[in-house]
Amino acid sequence: MLYYFAYGSNLLPRRLQAPERTPSARVLTVAELAGHRIEFTKLGQDGSGKCTVLACEDPARRVHGVVYSLDPAERPALDRVEGAGYHVQTLSLDTPDGPLEAFAYVADDDAVDPSLRPFSWYHALVVAGARHHAFPEEYVAALARVPAVRDPDCERDRRHWELIPPGLLDVSVSS
Repeated sequence: MLYYFAYGSNLLPRRLQAPERTPSARVLTVAELAGHRIEFTKLGQDGSGKCTVLACEDPARRVHGVVYSLDPAERPALDRVEGAGYHVQTLSLDTPDGPLEAFAYVADDDAVDPSLRPFSWYHALVVAGARHHAFPEEYVAALARVPAVRDPDCERDRRHWELIPPGLLDVSVSS
């Protein structure tokens, strides 16, 4: 099995376990990446901002995420849906049971644009995933405050909103 650290839209298990992604994925543990921050500044294939992690000077800053175990045969499918502009990096994580290494997708330097905004459905998937795993309230609140924009592709927008269980949706995120 492979260990994969999700910190963005793949936090929500039903997104990651979709047939075109990694249906074998199972939550192993929550984890934190120390000395990093999360940003929605990676250029997505749809032109919007996607999540990435960036190293920062403050060792107290942390990105919360989830480590999934997944079948190695599904890794190529996950590489495909994550798309261009990401490279795979092995990260050292802190978990409730001690240190653990897992791979993650981190934006290439030339794929980062601070002016990008996530589509509202993508933003909502990230926030819903953080709520699903009961991340600290202040972390979830910080994610929820990230500005998002409406997706001009109505069908894609509808399809992604359907992934979010109603109990994890907050009206302040869905606008």
